[in-house]
Amino acid sequence: MLDVAVIIVSWNVRDYLADCLTSLYADLGRSGLLGDVWVVDNGSTDGTQALLTDLFPQTHLIQNQENVGFGAANNQGMQAALAQTDGIRYFLLLNPDTLVRPYALQHLAACLDARPETGLAGARLVYGDGRFQHSAFAFPRLSQLAFDLWSVPGRLYESRLNGRYPRRYFQARRPPFAVDCVLGAAMMVRRDVAESTGGFDESFYMYCEEIDWCWRIREAGWTIHTVPQAEIVHFGGESTRQVPAHSVLNLWRSRAQLYQKHHKLPVVWLASHIAQRGLKRQAKRTGDVRLRQAYSAAAAVWRDCRRPPTQA
Repeated sequence: MLDVAVIIVSWNVRDYLADCLTSLYADLGRSGLLGDVWVVDNGSTDGTQALLTDLFPQTHLIQNQENVGFGAANNQGMQAALAQTDGIRYFLLLNPDTLVRPYALQHLAACLDARPETGLAGARLVYGDGRFQHSAFAFPRLSQLAFDLWSVPGRLYESRLNGRYPRRYFQARRPPFAVDCVLGAAMMVRRDVAESTGGFDESFYMYCEEIDWCWRIREAGWTIHTVPQAEIVHFGGESTRQVPAHSVLNLWRSRAQLYQKHHKLPVVWLASHIAQRGLKRQAKRTGDVRLRQAYSAAAAVWRDCRRPPTQA
């Protein structure tokens, strides 16, 4: 029986991946958990494959010839782990631009061990310089679109109107607390929950796929917790920063898909109106031609999202 199968999806972040794996294997050793690691590489051209062969030969490598997307690659990794291992208790889905702090894995597993009703547990994330990073959120509502597209009073960014949980909840000595969804950079999920809910919806190419999955896990009757004692450094956006215009379009396309899939039609209509106005405004304000095109294309996506959704 394997305690945890770790799945890391990587794309052209070789140096971050090396540091991530070093910290991960160190924590597996100190935690007492029996674990194995699968890296799904989405067509990197930066020497990632050679890195794994030379420095981390114990890591299972799945080499894709192209970038199949975050959700599809994670599903691919989980399926490979299941095919190669007789028994798995938990999956840990981990971004390559992370560092696992001591005993983080142990705390995540302990949360799931102690709470049989909890299907998924997320870590407390911090930036590379140690600053606080929001790692759990309420499910997106109309107000969150306004926060993303217009300037609002700074004090409101930390409020529930913007889907935030109080920072005091994340203090390292606080107990795990229930949330709607967690950031996909580091989350541990029960194997049976992953199987019964079908994993990620692969129609989300990039962004919002973890929100959708958390939504479906909650709808299936499971709870989701954030574990403050499980600290993981998350540098954030190291792959998507390489293609900013594509990232903008992917983000807003996925958000439109998420609202269409999980909200009723009146909410989708209002969200479409808010998003279109905000995205067109962003297009006018940017001096970057590619970003302007991306915002304009995203506005068109939101115009069309009021049509009946396609079920995954």
